[in-house]
Amino acid sequence: MNRSRLLIPLWISVFALNALAAEPSGRRLYVAEPGIRDLLEYGGHGLLVFDIDNGHKFVKRIPTGGLDAKSGKPLNVKGVCANALTGKIYISTTQQMMCIDLVTETLLWEKRYPGGCDRMSMSPDGKVIYLPSFEGPTWHVVDASSGDVIAIVEPKSGAHNTVFGRDGKEVYLAGLKSPLLTVADTSTHTIAKTVGPFSASIRPFTVNADQTLVFATVNELLGFEVGDIKTGKRLCRVEVSGYAKGPVKRHGCPSHGIGLTPDEREVWVADAFNQSIHIFDATVMPPKQLQTLKLRDEPGWVTFSIDGTLAYPSTGEVIDVATRKIVATLTDEVGRSVESEKMLEIDFEAGKPIRAGDQFGIGRARSKGR
Repeated sequence: MNRSRLLIPLWISVFALNALAAEPSGRRLYVAEPGIRDLLEYGGHGLLVFDIDNGHKFVKRIPTGGLDAKSGKPLNVKGVCANALTGKIYISTTQQMMCIDLVTETLLWEKRYPGGCDRMSMSPDGKVIYLPSFEGPTWHVVDASSGDVIAIVEPKSGAHNTVFGRDGKEVYLAGLKSPLLTVADTSTHTIAKTVGPFSASIRPFTVNADQTLVFATVNELLGFEVGDIKTGKRLCRVEVSGYAKGPVKRHGCPSHGIGLTPDEREVWVADAFNQSIHIFDATVMPPKQLQTLKLRDEPGWVTFSIDGTLAYPSTGEVIDVATRKIVATLTDEVGRSVESEKMLEIDFEAGKPIRAGDQFGIGRARSKGR
């Protein structure tokens, strides 16, 4: 018997195992830059990847598009979303949206849209993206595979922020020029109803998993307001106590950034002037103020890991939700402090994406019977 023939399957098996081991597995944090306006000092330009399971160590920088049509300079990233089912991640800037394959890390397409782009959101099945124009009257409903526009929704609210409901049947649209939250029916891509009015124009907001409550920051308020999505009524106004309002570097409002922990037990809200995150108990109504965490810069956003154990303010700290301790700070390959308002978690197994988080701190705790 030829002994070398017996060894061939063994070598093939060893090679296959080594190849499998080389494929990335585990949790990754994807950070789109420039994610603080168009300022390159907070992490440069591109899509930065960090290893969550290895102390948020910098892994790589994936080249992206998103350049100004005239100057060729990197534009302000406005939003990021991803879907593990389709294996794609999307980045919007003030002028265009691009689609990148998560496995090959190649740019599949990049398209410009009339009126520009803002912070978009994608349906749970990864097929449709609601893309707001840049503070304009409309949202483009985009086929996520091709980037083609398939419908237009026109609330005339100063299009800005977008959140898809967890069931995919409703999407929530907030504009800089309106105190009303628009609710669109995704089966018809038409406006179904509104929630509010809130006390001022709506800034960042989030919704719970049952799509019954919206937690919204609004202009001039250090804190947030809560609305009932089913009745369309504003429920309460929650002001941060013990802290004064003051001038801020960006966004022009005291609280720009809010998130629900995935278990929906807490609301975390940004405070730019005091460089802080305020934490509220969301199990009672109105939510009760619990604790304040100091940050290294003015926060303009906050989101969470998929399992809810980690919080990611836009200032680049990584916070352990249970202990309230800062456990890491994001730095890039040249040691720069990384800050961004556009980041999310994507989990891999043998090189394939299996779960994708969200740029918004949306609730993930379904009530009983749903």
